[in-house]
Amino acid sequence: MAHDPLRPRPVDDALDSSRRFGESIEANYAGATSFLRRRYARSAEGADVAVWGVPLDTSVSNRPGTRFGPRAIRDASTIMCGDPAYPFGFDIFEALDVVDAGDCSLDYGRIDEAPKAIEAQAAEKLAGGAHLLTLGGDHFLTYPVLKALTAKLGRPVALVQFDAHQDTWDDDGSRIDHGTMITRAVRDGLILPERSIQIGIRTHAPADYGISLVDSLLAQELGPLATASRILGHVEDAPVYVSFDIDCLDPAFAPGTGTPVCGGVTSAFAISCLRRLGALNLKGFDIVEVSPPYDHAGITALAGATLAQVYLGLLAERKRAGKSIAP
Repeated sequence: MAHDPLRPRPVDDALDSSRRFGESIEANYAGATSFLRRRYARSAEGADVAVWGVPLDTSVSNRPGTRFGPRAIRDASTIMCGDPAYPFGFDIFEALDVVDAGDCSLDYGRIDEAPKAIEAQAAEKLAGGAHLLTLGGDHFLTYPVLKALTAKLGRPVALVQFDAHQDTWDDDGSRIDHGTMITRAVRDGLILPERSIQIGIRTHAPADYGISLVDSLLAQELGPLATASRILGHVEDAPVYVSFDIDCLDPAFAPGTGTPVCGGVTSAFAISCLRRLGALNLKGFDIVEVSPPYDHAGITALAGATLAQVYLGLLAERKRAGKSIAP
């Protein structure tokens, strides 16, 4: 029997294990706050995409608070349910089976064990065949997630990194640091520097390791379409991981982050640019550095949730076109 839109559903969509497809129509102010109201499932077995959180903020160099990022992004995402996802114009969940797989289990008293814990739990989800979308948490998490992904693929990936910082400071191979993990990823052979690119940079770092760079001023001079074109031309057909540090956005659009830097792109720029990357051989995505204690009216968390939804829209388009989205 068709659902009467004037009557509420009898159960939370997030708690209905039988409901795999279709947009939620629950009131955005009620119910369990899974990401975009997708059903909770600790195991990602059989799902197209597993969304999970890594509530980490012990490797930040400035303000903490990103441990609350996954929760805030989930909460912000509920306001986006009920309508066809913009700018796609269709129900992306008619094409994609997406689960919210909860958060990474971390022992705050044993932070030295965090890298292995993140890697092992990411690998567990990837083993079930799900495409992994990670909600952060500080940016260090990209390193262990990349370790799990490249082990699954059996090869390194190109990195498309939206960020105010290059994160290429020196590392002796043992630091847990959100400013050195790209250095470690290059040294460990996790990414292909010659096919990788960083967008929105507006700080200086001592090395680039051969990674192409489009700084924030140049990106804004080019505009989102030309910036996306440059990304597509540089990465070509390499398998690619997209990492979006929310501080790529100007603090006017993302005040809730630990190390804000003036001069960033707008949220509209980021949405427009990301929207045009669907031709890439996408293998994973994270949205990191959302720090709710410094947010205002939830706008940073909403930006993070929106960018994650845009990425899901790209996957939905690929699946509708008969292309694989498996890692």
